[in-house]
Amino acid sequence: MELVFWAAVAFITYAYFGYPLLLGIVAALRPRAVAKGDVTPKVSLIITAHNEAKRIDEKIENSLLQAYPGGQLEIIVASDCSTDGTDEAVRSFDSRGIKLVRAPERRGKEHAQKLAIAAAGGEILVFSDAGTTLPADGIQRIVRNFADPMVGCVSSVDRLLDREGNVSGEGAYVRYEMLLRRLETRAGSVVGLSGSFFAARREVCREWSTDVPSDFRILLDAVRMGYRGVSDEDSIGYYRTIADESREFERKTRTVVRGIAAVMANRDMLNPLRYGMVAWQLCSHKLCRWLVPFFMILALGSNAALIGRAGYLALFTIQLGFYALACCGLSANRLARSRMPRLSAFVLLANLSILSAWYRYASGQRVVSWTPSAR
Repeated sequence: MELVFWAAVAFITYAYFGYPLLLGIVAALRPRAVAKGDVTPKVSLIITAHNEAKRIDEKIENSLLQAYPGGQLEIIVASDCSTDGTDEAVRSFDSRGIKLVRAPERRGKEHAQKLAIAAAGGEILVFSDAGTTLPADGIQRIVRNFADPMVGCVSSVDRLLDREGNVSGEGAYVRYEMLLRRLETRAGSVVGLSGSFFAARREVCREWSTDVPSDFRILLDAVRMGYRGVSDEDSIGYYRTIADESREFERKTRTVVRGIAAVMANRDMLNPLRYGMVAWQLCSHKLCRWLVPFFMILALGSNAALIGRAGYLALFTIQLGFYALACCGLSANRLARSRMPRLSAFVLLANLSILSAWYRYASGQRVVSWTPSAR
């Protein structure tokens, strides 16, 4: 039982802390820089939308402010069969060069993106969500990475805008994920892109899949073609926290279900003999993280069985303290707004959503269509 407990603790520690530590060592010993340059290829900005009438005007205006050479940037809105007036709002920008590509039936984000790719003329394809705000030089900055011939796709850095100005659990998690991507870039390649704002060479998008998250599939295809995926700290996408936090659990569950399905469909990439570092990174960043909740259960259960032994009561008390803090973070009292309760609550909910995702995946449920979260 002691072996089970310490193995569980070791696994959780590796998933959250050991992996970034090893990444940092690899990045320090053999850093791989990105040879950025002032290149200006033809770019197609593809904005995916489903029933975004309330904010599509703002997104288009933001896109039209991009400081990119005239004639080298086309803007396409891919409507996933919107029914709320989104398409009419996009058509009002016809005179300003905005192109609408509408899916005749709702078949998901990736299907709408596929239709837009077929209509796009850019060498570089940039993808963004309707709820993401880009700085005026956002396109220019992310494209500079493609001066490096080894770069196949580029991820932006996510920046969370909290309406109340508070540090949220999600904000801390986003910063942690951005740290991992920064270290992965220095070590070789990231193993995931920010779905709200990323870019890829057109050739990497040739084999487009409609049943795998595009921000993940593009990265996998780039690696298969011999490219690397990188995260660019100068390319920033701003988005707000979800307006209805009660829907955050469901959003995370859907995201993990899609991620698990994508890894299982591309499990050959977990072979280190063929994909080397990327296989280790994919296993550590994705699979290990998705297995953490099972090891949390093992750690708590085995610790409970060991309470009678010296030192284990204190360890069990620490675990109970974490869960108590998380429950406090989920409550509506003043303490719940403090940093540690909010962070603990976020970690607990994130792992509960992973358990829910595994159940859905095992029961055969898959997620294709998506409903953008209100922010």
